Amino acid sequence: MIPKEILKKIRRIQIVTNRMVSDVFAGEYHSVFKGRGMEFDEVREYQPGDEERDIDWNVTARMGRPFVKKFVEERELTVMLLVDASASSRFGTRGCFKSELSAEVCAVLAFSAIRNKDRVGLVVFSDRIEKFVPPGKGSRHVLRVIREILYHRPRGKGTDIALALDFLNRVTRRRSVSFLVSDFQSSGYEQALRIAARRHDLIALAVGDPRESELEPVGLVSLRDAETGEEALVDTSSEPVRRRYADEAGNRRQARIRLFRESGVDCVELSTGEPYELTLLKFFRRREKRARH
Repeated sequence: MIPKEILKKIRRIQIVTNRMVSDVFAGEYHSVFKGRGMEFDEVREYQPGDEERDIDWNVTARMGRPFVKKFVEERELTVMLLVDASASSRFGTRGCFKSELSAEVCAVLAFSAIRNKDRVGLVVFSDRIEKFVPPGKGSRHVLRVIREILYHRPRGKGTDIALALDFLNRVTRRRSVSFLVSDFQSSGYEQALRIAARRHDLIALAVGDPRESELEPVGLVSLRDAETGEEALVDTSSEPVRRRYADEAGNRRQARIRLFRESGVDCVELSTGEPYELTLLKFFRRREKRARH
């Protein structure tokens, strides 16, 4: 039995994201993520202005007058959502946990996909593969995906991004549009990222929280790593301590950005407490502009 608070969250996400998809994101999604090419649709009579190379000579010979082949975009895509459910995802200081922000963003992407008749699949991972939902279509399927992201109780605490990417390559033979949603508190996934980026259109959604990059000066604070359980007593009133904390966070971020760029992976940075709509919209438009050029 799913708790009432989870059902309320699912309903709220459905209402909010459906409205955004209807107003903005479905069209932007369609223009950015193209199908696999053009497929044959039908044969029709030649009209002035048609390309001679499109003439179907077999039908033309049988009918005694020119006919041309008509093609349409092969639109259907498979969209895979790889969602980090490690212990660090259940952290947030700005109105929601990172896991809740991830669920809402995934809902926008999933509803945009089914609005364009694409298929959506889900991989929930921690330091193991927690849940796999094969790609499917329709609103009920998307609601199941959202429910799994919000309600799944992970067995693992750590983060193994390489494992998730290897699993993606095993279960998705054809090229997909894959969103890797994580706070990327992991290491050793560089090779797996490069391989997955060659096989799929891989986009990283880096979900964070302001307290992960800077400390407020509130005196002695006990910090605990949610994934390893390690604890440390930190004097946040010390400016050198706060500066070192911020520098280390900044260095990790720059290394991650450099890895994504070298691997050909687009990255979208999201943070709890900040509206994600404009960030996603900028990403879609940046991708569309790049595709045109």
